[in-house]
Amino acid sequence: MDQVYIPKNRGGFSIGSYVILKPIKIEKPKEKPFFYNIKEIEPIKLELIKQVMKIVDKELENYENIIITGSFLEKGFNFNDIDIVIVASNKINQDLIKKKIEDITKISTHIIVIGNGPLSRGLSTDPLYQMMLSKCVAKKRIIYSIKTEINYKLLDLHLLKSKTLMYNFDILNGNEKYYLLRNMIAIYLFLQHKKLSNDIINKEIKKLFGINVIEIKQNILNKKAFLQRYNKIYENTFNKIMGTIDNGPKQK
Repeated sequence: MDQVYIPKNRGGFSIGSYVILKPIKIEKPKEKPFFYNIKEIEPIKLELIKQVMKIVDKELENYENIIITGSFLEKGFNFNDIDIVIVASNKINQDLIKKKIEDITKISTHIIVIGNGPLSRGLSTDPLYQMMLSKCVAKKRIIYSIKTEINYKLLDLHLLKSKTLMYNFDILNGNEKYYLLRNMIAIYLFLQHKKLSNDIINKEIKKLFGINVIEIKQNILNKKAFLQRYNKIYENTFNKIMGTIDNGPKQK
């Protein structure tokens, strides 16, 4: 028989009292994800996010964070897949995780695995990284100190994508035109060391072009006026990138 010792000064129990010992069930508090620049989200999407995080958490022993980003977080259900960023330094079988998530959620997924160091550097040098995390849901709190560094080779490569719009205006749909325009404006603002998010970029598009996102996505643009303005901003952005070569860091 095990003996259990209790303090001598005990209220309510006299010497020789009979007691019943029971294990205390301590439930682990439910973790709530962290929301960044998201005012509201549909309940079904929130459940899907929890499922995704639960699957990743079960499959991986070591990781630093799970981040959900992309069009999935926009209002409504006009998305093609779920963009998932797994912050981890060790090697991960992302194909296996992708399959398990898709088997359960029945939604296509796009997984990026990146270490904390490369992610931090990407946020400092790449406007696309800043856009990616400007609106997201994370399992753990995101804390990064971002100091903009101009990498002219990287920015020039990103900007080159947007040149497609000039030569393929007639065959591109509204969503494709918006993507290429948004890419250019993100670089344009990044070079000015301005904060990036979809809302900020959309406001800048409205300011520079006098049109809103709906008009672009519906493909109801005045071709001549739009391209005239677009080409001018593209050239200005390109010149700004080239102007950073002498002052920028040495590129490998």
